[in-house]
Amino acid sequence: MTFAGLSWRRLAFILLIAWGAYHHWQQRTEQHGPGVIAADSPQQQRISHATSFSLNNYTITPLAEFSLQARVLSTQRYQLDRAAQLAPVDLALGWGRMSDETILSRISISQSGRFYFWRVEQFPIPREEIESHSANMHMVPADNTIAQQLKAIRVGQRVNIQGQLIEAKGADGWTWRSSLTRTDTGNGACELVLVKALTVE
Repeated sequence: MTFAGLSWRRLAFILLIAWGAYHHWQQRTEQHGPGVIAADSPQQQRISHATSFSLNNYTITPLAEFSLQARVLSTQRYQLDRAAQLAPVDLALGWGRMSDETILSRISISQSGRFYFWRVEQFPIPREEIESHSANMHMVPADNTIAQQLKAIRVGQRVNIQGQLIEAKGADGWTWRSSLTRTDTGNGACELVLVKALTVE
């Protein structure tokens, strides 16, 4: 069988190549050139008396108002773990010198299993600065528009995020709580961010 003179096999091959090219274009890294592109540290203000609410069948309790401008170091989508119901996208983000391409070119960065990993052969800046000026953040979209924006974010882009650090609880007692500091590392060190407003540059 043919379609406009093409066999189905050839047509499928062409469509596969086209999809691959589009996917590669969509995931391309944004280049800004040398220099810091997100100078300030994240801003945070503790919420003393929060009102809980329901989102995707989870009880959400705001812990702190939160905003930041940062460079996207890595992005990872999740679909199969339970947490994907709330946070389908994780962003590894950097600010200060961790938003400078000159520094980042000497750091290998990846994400897996809800963690962000980095590796260096020789430290371009002190280890403590890498750890305190970058973080893996679990993104909880406040609505479908923000959910689609998050899925389209590419490495290298600069993002402006406004929202809240939260705790999420399931009916069965499952709990996911945000870190409230940028200086911790390891399990429990990631921020759980309810994203209420997002702009991408």
